[in-house]
Parts: sequence; structure tokens; C-alpha cells
Amino acid sequence: MPKSPAWTRDELLLACALVVENNWDELREGDPRVLDLSSLLRSLPIHEGAAQTAAKFRSVGSVSHKTADLASNHPAYAGAPTKGGRLDKEVIAAFIARPSEMLGAAAALRQGIGTGALHEIPEDPDEVDDDGNSAVEGRLLARWALHRERDRGIRARKIAKTEKLGQPLQCEVCTFDFSHFYGTLGKGYIEVHHRLPLHISGPRETGLDDLALLCANCHRMCHKSRPGESWRTPDALRAEIEQRRPGS
Repeated sequence: MPKSPAWTRDELLLACALVVENNWDELREGDPRVLDLSSLLRSLPIHEGAAQTAAKFRSVGSVSHKTADLASNHPAYAGAPTKGGRLDKEVIAAFIARPSEMLGAAAALRQGIGTGALHEIPEDPDEVDDDGNSAVEGRLLARWALHRERDRGIRARKIAKTEKLGQPLQCEVCTFDFSHFYGTLGKGYIEVHHRLPLHISGPRETGLDDLALLCANCHRMCHKSRPGESWRTPDALRAEIEQRRPGS
């Protein structure tokens, strides 16, 4: 019988949110929240086929055990911690550092699953960086955010509004202008990015003021993750660039 695949950041995000809401205590097998999470994890659009081929895949017992891992590996836990893994510790640290954001990420993920939105979006190679890492909020929120940003209609309306206001069509972080560099080849080209990550803004309808105009490089850097970090906003990326300039 095939073994259950390792837990992903997305799954740990949902499990740790329950532990946090339970005052950083584990949840027992009979808890209805464990039953609900077990069902939810088995329906996620990841680990294709695991729910059918691995008998204990995200079973009630395995979910309860994972909440024990997350609770007992909290730095303030008084007893002996269970084994836990590197990802467990990264997600725990993220919830300790940014509890409201991480709980918001879990809520956004649940909403995306509940509405069926995440089941309709195909995998995107940019969900992970070149090293195979995703932001601490996981791949599914990255997939959803990238899908929204690549909506051609939204991009066209943002560009049209910018030009109507007489504003330059340039990167809001580094000021790169495709038309100045590439001439007619680059005329009218720019990428769009949500100013706030999905887990902060929530999966609401996108307004044009929610979008920033970015060059391809700055857009990629906003989405690029480092262990334990969330995505950067354009303002945060601009601040990082300013800090690296001589004399800063």
C-alpha cells in the first residue's frame, strides 16, 4: 500500500491555524475540527490520487498527530516535543511572528477551496522559485494570485487607466520603462502585480487601484520567497533596493 506523501506548506498552514485557534494545543481525534480538516486536506488539488491510493492519507489520526507536532514544537511548550520536521518549524515560526497574516492566509485558502476556485486553476511553474521553494503561505495561494495577475482584461484596464491619467507606463519599483529601452517593441508593455498579498487583501474582486505596474524583474522579486518569509509588496521591495544603494 503506498505511503502518504509528506505534508506541504499549504497543509501545514491549515493545520497550524487550528492549533493557534486552540491556544497552541493539539486537537484530539474526536474533535469535529479534526474531522473537517481531514476531509478538507483529502480534497486539496495537490497529491493527485493520494486520497484514493493511500488508505491513511490525511486520516483523522494523522491530522490529530500533526497538530501534536505543531503544538509541541512551539518554543514555549513545556514538555518533550514530538519529532516534527523542518517545514513544521518554519510554519510555527511564521505563525508566531505574523499570527494575523498567517490566519488570514489560512482563511483565504479555505475560501478558495470552498468556492471551488482553486480546483479550476491549473498548476503554474512560477508557484515555486528555481530552488523549488514556495512562500510560507504555500503553493496554492501563489497559484491563485498568479492566475489573477495574468488576467488580460484586468491588465488592459490598468494600462488604459494609467495612460488616460497621463502617467508613465513604467515600473513602480525601479522606474524601468520598456518603451524607452526597447523602442516600439516595448511600447505598451508592463506587468501587473497585486499591491497586497492575497492572504492580506482577501480573495475579493480586484480593483485597478489594487494593482501595481512592475517590470518583469521586480515582479519576479516580489513573488520570490526565502525560507520563512512571505512575498514582498512593491513598497517593501523598493525599500530593500534603497538599503542596498551606496550611502544608505
